[in-house]
Amino acid sequence: MSNHQSPEQPSLSAIQQLLSATPRVINIGLSSFAQEMAAQQISVVQVDWRPPAGGQRQLAELLARLAAYETQIAEANAQALKRMLDAAPVLVDVQPAGQVIPGLGERVILHAGPPITWDRMCGPMQGAVAGAIVFEGWAPDLAAATKLAANGGVAFHPNHHFDAVGPMTGMTTRSMPVMIVENRTFGNRAFCMINEGLGKVMRFGANDAEVVDRLHWLADSFGPALGAALRAAGGLDLIPLISRGLAMGDEMHQRNVACSALVLRALAPHFARVVSDGEALAKMLAFIAGNEQFFLNIGMAMGKSIADPARGIAGSTMVTAMCRNGTDFGVRLSGTGDVWFTAPVEMPQGLYFPGYTEADANPDMGDSAIMETIGVGAFAMAAAPAVVGFIGAGGASDALGFTRAMSEITLARNPKWTIPALDFEGVPTGIDVRRVVETGIQPAINTGIAHRQPGVGQVGAGVSRAPLACFEQGLKAFALTLGVQS
Repeated sequence: MSNHQSPEQPSLSAIQQLLSATPRVINIGLSSFAQEMAAQQISVVQVDWRPPAGGQRQLAELLARLAAYETQIAEANAQALKRMLDAAPVLVDVQPAGQVIPGLGERVILHAGPPITWDRMCGPMQGAVAGAIVFEGWAPDLAAATKLAANGGVAFHPNHHFDAVGPMTGMTTRSMPVMIVENRTFGNRAFCMINEGLGKVMRFGANDAEVVDRLHWLADSFGPALGAALRAAGGLDLIPLISRGLAMGDEMHQRNVACSALVLRALAPHFARVVSDGEALAKMLAFIAGNEQFFLNIGMAMGKSIADPARGIAGSTMVTAMCRNGTDFGVRLSGTGDVWFTAPVEMPQGLYFPGYTEADANPDMGDSAIMETIGVGAFAMAAAPAVVGFIGAGGASDALGFTRAMSEITLARNPKWTIPALDFEGVPTGIDVRRVVETGIQPAINTGIAHRQPGVGQVGAGVSRAPLACFEQGLKAFALTLGVQS
């Protein structure tokens, strides 16, 4: 045997140098090991490694088999993403829902979330239904309205089935004024009820005379005036407005202070031209100025108009809708069309108004998760550090963390909507069902919290998570479209 040292073997001096040097450690797995070493002043890097698909062998194997179709999936996702990024949404008008939403007939109520029957509806959803029935005049009071709904006197359908969206309970009926957003790139339209304001409102399940009277004012006075102002303005281009809002500290779901103000600034002159009564004009402008969430419903209709053209692209793993009805969470994928994948909705985590606790809260609900579907809301939290205090999500650094985490499950960043705090990187856009399942990172959603009993209203705000089971179901169904068995 030769005494010549192999080049693969470290020299004695190299070994001595390694042993005498300060150790540098990379810890993979349990963070407690890294914490102990850091306490001993040892340089350590923690790697948050998790087994693919949370260690579920069947899902991990399915992801591996789908890798053989990577070229086909990448091409389909590029097409879906391009449709989303090429959107040109413009707020063009306000009209009664029954006049502009095809198929919205008498005794039909559209609601938030995936399909649900009366007997499975949560308290605030049933309360909002009763209030909507009284508003429409289908029953004289709440007791009669509840009986009508329970006995099958009205038909229930998701907003999403009618090109619409609605926050929280999401009530949409024929007489309600809906804002119309037109995607001028693809010619599709989306609809959303006007935001009612803050506090005791129907979207949180409130339904008394005050709530119904406000809806009548929106339908009879404010809605027609807003529609006339929009027509006089030639519409309101929403892509640049969102861009400015992000730079001014909004994330478009729980914080809409800047965008609501920008809408007021853009439309106030046109309101003045179309409303001749000075007192009526003052009331309308004050309504917008006093409602920091006014833009939310505009943004939701915009989100629906942006996401819909990406539906139905064979081979695409992009998520095109997320929503919840207080009982179920629902997800749609581009490559599986209009099929819903559902799971029990989770409870939001957040802060409560004085006098309320988690025991008062209803599980999450609303179509407003369309905002996260297109890359804003919790996905753009880094642009809105002020919002984390309101929803109990930590500090400014935590806001950055939310956006960075969401970039792990998306296909790209939107170059039109950038975040100053991230050196003007675009918001994470285009949720990929494969990445959600592989990483186990649940999409975050900024949200309001409703009281679990009907008639009370909002009791807090926070962050909820989309349940992984929806995405796991969706991945299996998507794989079948390519002939891949789970």
